Amino acid sequence: MSEQPATRSRNRRGEGARLRDEIVAAAAGLIDETGDESAVTLRSVARRVGIAAPSIYRHFPDQPSIMLALVQQEFDGLAEQLRAALDAAGADPVERLFAGCNAYLQFAEDHPSRYRLMFGGVWMPALDDTSITESDLSTLGDASIELLTGMLSGCVTAGLATSTDLQADAIALWLGLHGLAHQRASTVSFPWPPDIAERMITALAHLK
Repeated sequence: MSEQPATRSRNRRGEGARLRDEIVAAAAGLIDETGDESAVTLRSVARRVGIAAPSIYRHFPDQPSIMLALVQQEFDGLAEQLRAALDAAGADPVERLFAGCNAYLQFAEDHPSRYRLMFGGVWMPALDDTSITESDLSTLGDASIELLTGMLSGCVTAGLATSTDLQADAIALWLGLHGLAHQRASTVSFPWPPDIAERMITALAHLK
């Protein structure tokens, strides 16, 4: 027998945003459970929410737009985690830099399936086949890059780093963090030096 959809109470007038959030949450749940973005289809999401698949079209024109909303949500979560780490770190620029970078690595470790989705890009079809625009994609992660740039700027202003191109060095730092996060997840048996993150951050941030 085929799986029956969950039952769901109707939204009251003005509660359409709740259904949109439930659709995104359903997609996230499917990713968490399966680790496979192909598990997220209009039918599987509708079944999980407890609605008919056509009801999704009131909020999302296609499956990639659901995936985009989920990815945007996760990038927002990453930025929130970085801000929380910075708030807890205090005023010392180097401590703030390491706190933010370590928070990034921790986010990737805590949410491996969603992190892969954020950067994998496999879910994204050709732009001419979907409602997603180039602008939607090019702005993903902007808040996190701005935070990394701010961390570097604080170190430079305090005379603790020698970066002469904050934007380029922030991107280089992100690439280093992303590469380490990815390799830690992919090669779990590799004998990582215990201070590998500190060494990498120190070098890419041009700390003195």
